[in-house]
Amino acid sequence: MGHLPTGYSGIFENNYESLRVLNVERNGNIIYTYKHLYTFEKDLQVVSGSVNSERTLLAASLVQSTKEGRKNELQPGSKCLTLLVEIHPINNVKVLKAVDSYIWVQFLYPHVGSHPLPENHLLLISEEKYIEQFHIQVIQEDGNKVVIKNSGHLPRERVAEDFVWAQWDMSEQRLYYIDLKKSRSILKCIQFYANENFNLMFEAPLDISLSDSGFKLVNFGCDDLQDQEKLSKYLTLCVFTNHTGSLCVCYSPKFDSWEQITYSVFYFHKGHSKTFTAALRSADSCVTQAITFLNLDYYVAVYLPGHFFHLLNIQHPDLICHSLFLTGNNEVIDMLPHSPLQSLSGSLVLDWCSGKLYRAFLNQSYLLEFLWNTRLDWEKIAILHCVLSCGRDPQFLEAKIIQWVSENISTCHSFDLIQEFIIASSYWSIYPETSNWDKLLPYSSVLTWTTEIPGITLVTEEIALPLMKVHSFQGYWEKLNFHLEYVKYSKPPLHYNNSVVRREWNRLISEEKTGKRRSKVYVRNILDNAIKVISNLEARSLEQRLTPLFQEEDNPQRLLVGLMVSELKDHLLRHLQGVEKKKIEQMALDYVSKLLDLICQVLETSWRKYNLHPWVLHFDRQASVAEFAVFHTMTRILEATNSLFLPLPPGFHTLHVILGVRCLPLHNLLHYIDNGVLLLTETAVTRLMEDLDNTEKNEKLKFSIIVRLPPLIGQKICRLWDHPMSSNIISRNHVKRLLQNYKKQPQSSRIDKSSFSIEFLPLNYFIETLTDLESSSQALYAFEGHDNVDATFVEEAALRHTMTLLGL
Repeated sequence: MGHLPTGYSGIFENNYESLRVLNVERNGNIIYTYKHLYTFEKDLQVVSGSVNSERTLLAASLVQSTKEGRKNELQPGSKCLTLLVEIHPINNVKVLKAVDSYIWVQFLYPHVGSHPLPENHLLLISEEKYIEQFHIQVIQEDGNKVVIKNSGHLPRERVAEDFVWAQWDMSEQRLYYIDLKKSRSILKCIQFYANENFNLMFEAPLDISLSDSGFKLVNFGCDDLQDQEKLSKYLTLCVFTNHTGSLCVCYSPKFDSWEQITYSVFYFHKGHSKTFTAALRSADSCVTQAITFLNLDYYVAVYLPGHFFHLLNIQHPDLICHSLFLTGNNEVIDMLPHSPLQSLSGSLVLDWCSGKLYRAFLNQSYLLEFLWNTRLDWEKIAILHCVLSCGRDPQFLEAKIIQWVSENISTCHSFDLIQEFIIASSYWSIYPETSNWDKLLPYSSVLTWTTEIPGITLVTEEIALPLMKVHSFQGYWEKLNFHLEYVKYSKPPLHYNNSVVRREWNRLISEEKTGKRRSKVYVRNILDNAIKVISNLEARSLEQRLTPLFQEEDNPQRLLVGLMVSELKDHLLRHLQGVEKKKIEQMALDYVSKLLDLICQVLETSWRKYNLHPWVLHFDRQASVAEFAVFHTMTRILEATNSLFLPLPPGFHTLHVILGVRCLPLHNLLHYIDNGVLLLTETAVTRLMEDLDNTEKNEKLKFSIIVRLPPLIGQKICRLWDHPMSSNIISRNHVKRLLQNYKKQPQSSRIDKSSFSIEFLPLNYFIETLTDLESSSQALYAFEGHDNVDATFVEEAALRHTMTLLGL
């Protein structure tokens, strides 16, 4: 028997029949057997082995073997020896147990450095359904010789008893086990600490029946190859956790059908379970292997060789579309080993047949390739989140995904691809640093999913939450308790949305139009937030942007950006007690900056793809096919952000209008404007008035635009267009303001005709009334930019308009 560091599985590639991996320790040491350990009258075969962290003590459990090399089935009279061996150097051998039942051994590995420990702790797990902990003190003699102190009497204590299933978590030094209370399965967890203490952390009821399942151990060493053909006849059960505080129990009952396979996942950190039923690709396909569950950090892989591969999202399992389901003839399934796999602690996986040890992880490059090739909406959204969760080289990753998004904008029918990318990517940019905040930020733009996934049926049920047995939490346990408290008390969910921003922004814009605005300090703070976000964006940009954004004030969008920062900060402050205010403020700024940056990147990618030039900002050119493609992309971006009420980079609407005028026929253009797809801005309309001459076609366009402008902008624009139409509009606005509070006063019926250039009594009477109003106290207030507009101007405009109508 020997040990290897991880990664050396290829040394005995030609001798797999003789090589058998027994255990993988926390520090990476691999315990394996090669040929035989000892030879007496009969061969002894190692059931279990473990070495302490200093590699000075070896614990091993051995049984007699039959002639054919298979383990005896423990008939009466057979013996199992549990030995404790001093191996630095090889010296004494102490028998810990000599019984008629199997024993498994496991040294504890506390969180300490590599210096020698005065005491080691060894777990003995008995088939008689009890677990003991031995305390073994060692001393040094004759230099480096390490021997057991007082080996004749080793202190020990019972850790657990009367259990039917147990699992060892090597990475986190946790023991999970299930005992039966009145036929109910109760999952318990014991945490071992470096200070020799251990605590029962929680108890949780499991709605599964284990009364007739026999005795089962998981990860107490590596299972032997015996009876692999019968694996499908036994249940599979394992517990997975990760650094974010998740707690999942994966369970597959005995197979009772060749047509479908059922398994369940208990998401204790979410308060519900999901039972999946997967149809096999053919009813006569015999299942000879068990389901393998693999822990892949944010995901759990469920694998049945030759039949299906499922990738379950354990952070956000509510919607089935956020998990990936591959069945039948699929190249992913064909790539995976068809031999039995055993999931060890963490992400380690053992291939039983070859003895090879792997560290399983999601291949980012392959996922990107899969993303490009799939045509199914539910696979697109699942793989998108999966790729983003990988987190390696995020800038490269985002560039690749944005390229994919740009090419597939119109190919998704079940969800908005731009929305999903923006929300998901923003979430994952923040989440790794702030895993406890994930419940306060949106994970997906998709809130419901009704599309069925072929071959998969799903049943969701609420489950009882674990009962925590301690009152002080640290590390993983603090995060798990946070999840459990959230499930108990946070209904409805606390995810941030922009509904408050929408109401407040509409209020601010309305106040701006009426000239009434609340505290200047309030508005200044909002605009200061926007300035910080834009500064963030400029700092993030590694190269100069080609798209002409951020080149104008665009006050409405700046207000929206600043409001979102303010409301998000308030939302986080309400629900995050004890977190530094500056940290929350920075988080809100980073999140909104990321949203805007992603929008800019999507547009920038489209701009670079079609190699657009600055002349697209002028109206006196015919639009190209490339410009129309970019206009389409901008329209889809606008649709995506409007429904979520997300801000756009200042200058977006101006650029969108300019491309719209260039790309669309007039009736289509006006339809887009009237339906809110194109939002007229002062900058865009000003440029239109300056660039286009007064041909009949352009006059029609200008007039159609002017009459659709908000009053305040319309008044400014009309003064830029030296044309009878604009004079007519200016005159109408002037008359409207004068007459809106007009009260008819008694006056002389005689009109001085000598003061008018033309004898037309209705016009003369009207102009005299306007003149009186202008000179009276009713018109003392001034209108900015209209000092040259008076009754005479109105008279001249009216006469010109009449002559135009009469064709004179």
